[in-house]
Amino acid sequence: METGLKGRKVIVTGGGSGIGRAAVLAFAAEGASVLVADIDGDNAVSAAEEARAAGVDARAVVGDLSAPEVVAEVVRTAVGELGGVDVLVNNAGIMDDMSATADVSDEMWERLIRINLTAPFLLTRAVLPAMKEQGSGSIVFTASEASLRGSASGTAYTVSKHGVAGLVKSTAIMYREHGIRVNAIAPGGTATGIAVGTPTSVDGPTALGAYTGNIGRIADAREPAAAIVFLASDAASNVNGTILPVDNGWAAV
Repeated sequence: METGLKGRKVIVTGGGSGIGRAAVLAFAAEGASVLVADIDGDNAVSAAEEARAAGVDARAVVGDLSAPEVVAEVVRTAVGELGGVDVLVNNAGIMDDMSATADVSDEMWERLIRINLTAPFLLTRAVLPAMKEQGSGSIVFTASEASLRGSASGTAYTVSKHGVAGLVKSTAIMYREHGIRVNAIAPGGTATGIAVGTPTSVDGPTALGAYTGNIGRIADAREPAAAIVFLASDAASNVNGTILPVDNGWAAV
């Protein structure tokens, strides 16, 4: 089946590196125009340049996506310069330091929730009116193995990614009659530049250590990116409200 992505307008958050950058280039290879949103300006600009080299229109917006004014700029740029929004990829996110509940600081909790959950909520809310008006759209989140279980990361990250799973499912049901699909991938171990903080207590890492042997092969970032492109495409036209593990079978262990 054809992906139907040629000429589509796509926003990819966290598109400057890792899974996001691989997704930007995969969408460009399908002929989609791409807006790269990232807090790292150099990475955002270079990813957009690489996408343009593939022959598509690409722009970069730099900023913290949990800030409403940055969200507004992303949507304004996509509509004004790319010509609309057909696909939103909520990929940007950060890791915690594997802390157990009693050791999570207020700062860690608030930062993880703000970036991993509030930011994609704000972007999703911002693009839904235009998608609803045009009667179509696809939103794909990067959730996590930590969306599916309690043994994949620290408390703050796990809660933030469980929240993402709930946001995906609720939004999918609310807007499916408007031609809008909402899905997520749940990557397992993947080679990216995402940083894990230094644990402040042994409780989290000790408890989690019993499960780390189940991760299996570490994926190349292009592998989960390919799943993002699939879920965004017409090839997944009847897939809605799903959290798709891309984890070499970790979720099956």
